[in-house]
Amino acid sequence: MLYQVLHNFSSLLITVKSMKLKIVFSVALLVCLGLTEQAFAVNQQDLEQLKTAGSCPRCDLSGADLTQMSLVRANLRGANLKGAILSQANLASADLTGANLEAALLDFANLTGASLTGANLKSASLTNANLSFAGLISTNLEATNFQDANLQLTNFRGAHFRLTTLANGAVTSDKPYDWSLERTTASECHKFKTANVPGTTCSSN
Repeated sequence: MLYQVLHNFSSLLITVKSMKLKIVFSVALLVCLGLTEQAFAVNQQDLEQLKTAGSCPRCDLSGADLTQMSLVRANLRGANLKGAILSQANLASADLTGANLEAALLDFANLTGASLTGANLKSASLTNANLSFAGLISTNLEATNFQDANLQLTNFRGAHFRLTTLANGAVTSDKPYDWSLERTTASECHKFKTANVPGTTCSSN
């Protein structure tokens, strides 16, 4: 009889401990999910401003879905577009000076004549994007993907290249270096040349 009572009591303690662990785990999971949702939450006010005015300088548009949006000549200077989806967006002549486009998706986007001077394009994807006549002066292009992009007369003066995938699929060195256009031909400039991009002469600094 005593053994049975002790056994039941022990089972009860185990059940209570198990329930406490489940509660603690559930609370922790909810907190993590809440923090994750908050981290990726889009600033609706800034997003609405962009949709209404067509421009939003220094706005927080991180993680925003701007697929196929028309942003011709949009003022996005200093905007935070980290992780934003801009696939097939029309950004012709847009001002993205100093914008943060880290890990942004710009596949098939039209960036003809756009200004990306001093912008951060680290780990961004621009496959099949049109960057003809665009200015990427002093732009961070570390791990940026330009596979099959149109880089005709794109200005890369002082741009930071490291593990950058060029239009022809060639990947630049893992050592950071800058390329400057409108100068003499650099040792790796043939990678641009083989990508059939006229007007892109460069020299390593």
